Order: sequence, then C-alpha cells, then structure tokens
Amino acid sequence: MKSSSPAVRWTVYAVVAALFAVVCGILSHWQFSRNEERAAMIALVEANYDAEPVPVEQLIDGVDGFDAADEWRPVVLRGEYLTDEQLIVRNRAQGGTAAFEVLVPLRLDDGRIFVVDRGWVPPGDESEPEFVPAAPGGEVTVIARLRPGEPLPSSGRTAPEGQLPTLHLPSVAAAAGEETITAAYGIMVSEDPAPTDRPGELTPPTEDPGPHLSYAIQWILFAVMGFGFIGYIIRTEIAAKREEALDPDEDEDDELPPTARAHRPARAKRRDRDAEEEDALLDA
Repeated sequence: MKSSSPAVRWTVYAVVAALFAVVCGILSHWQFSRNEERAAMIALVEANYDAEPVPVEQLIDGVDGFDAADEWRPVVLRGEYLTDEQLIVRNRAQGGTAAFEVLVPLRLDDGRIFVVDRGWVPPGDESEPEFVPAAPGGEVTVIARLRPGEPLPSSGRTAPEGQLPTLHLPSVAAAAGEETITAAYGIMVSEDPAPTDRPGELTPPTEDPGPHLSYAIQWILFAVMGFGFIGYIIRTEIAAKREEALDPDEDEDDELPPTARAHRPARAKRRDRDAEEEDALLDA
C-alpha cells in the first residue's frame, strides 16, 4: 500500500497545527479575561476597603438594592443582634483549616435585618465547633464591610441543622424573617460595645494578581511552538527526500526485473569520514 503524497501529509500537518493554535488561542483568551477580572477586583478592594464608613442606608435600598461597585465598602450598622437565629457556615478556609464562619442577623433601627459575619471559629471533634463566642446583647453599633452572598452548592451538598453549606443569604432569610437583606452581608470589623471574646478575624483579600497573565502568554507560545514543530517535521521529510534522490535505497532494485538488475551498474556508496579513516588504516 503506497503512502500518501507529501503534499497531502503536509496539509494534514498544517490543519492539525491550526486546530491546536485555535485551542491555545481560546485558552489564552480565557486566561487574559481572568487576569482582567482579577485586576478589576484588586482595584475595587484598593478603592473601597479602607474607605470611611457610611450608614448602611446610603448603600442598600430595601432588601435587594445593592450596587456591586460598593463591595468591600465599610458601613455603620445600629441595632440588636438576633442571637437565637445564629447560623454557622461550614468548611470555610480560614486559619489553615476547614473552619466555621459565624453568622448573626442584626435587626436594624429601621426594622430590616442585616446578616453580619462575625468571623471564624476552629472545628471541633464532631461536625460543629467546640465553642462560639456570643454576640453582645442589647443595642450595638457594628462596622462591617459589604460582600455579596453566595449561591447554594451545585452538587446539592447540604449541612446539618443550624449550619449552611455556603453563605446563602436567602437561607438565612428563611430563618430570620422576610425583612432580611439578601443583596449583601457584612464582614464585621468592630462592635461597640466590644465583647470580651469574639470569633477570629477573617483573612483580608489578597492583592496577588495570580498567574493568569503568565498562563495566557504560555498558551500563545504553545501555539507558536506547534507551528514550529510541524515546520521541523516538513523540513526533515524534504531533507530525507533529497538524500534519497542523491543516493536511492537498495530496496528500489528489488522492484526491477532480474535482467534489469543484472545490467544495472553498481552504485558507488558514500562513506563517511570515520569509514574512510578506517580504510586508510587497513591499506597501511
């Protein structure tokens, strides 16, 4: 069975290289997008994280009016904790362990309920923490940074009673009441009066841009390398064909009739430098 012609093979090589380049381009574009999103988030944190606290009424209207540009803005909350409605969120990466975050609804002076994340506590021996510091009773003033809620797990993962698998605000509202603000919650910065003991402070957002930009450049280089590799294969085949034209393989004689082979002149075989030196030694 005869092999395909060089033109057909090289066309296939080029198509494979082009498809590989397309895949690399898609992955590179995705990494560039991730890098832009990360840069925008870092800029948002830098602009809002240490801003002057403002009353929560200025930034959140009703229970679902929240502008994403106000994420991480500190707000002032005045009201009373609903300690009986406290919930904990499980499997949170804090303190180098799968910790719990403590959510306590705060009834504001205007009647709305705002969810405050008071911090994290380490896991106990069982499926719940050993100790959760109590929130202060009575009238309290809280400064917290705004964050959007999280969706429920796509896997359908659940949690025991009194716990949540994610920081899903509608689930908190189902327990605390329909006046609960579901547009955003607050990561506690301080409480007044301050309790003697409080949960651990949550890790602040990192300013590391991540590896997305370098990954995007790597995918571009992979695409270029793919074309370079195909070019190398084609050049190698061309060089091999030229060598065959100058010094055909002896196997070609097998295709000739016996009479033609008998009258075919013998070919002078090329010898490399090592072979010539060996012959010179033998002659000596």
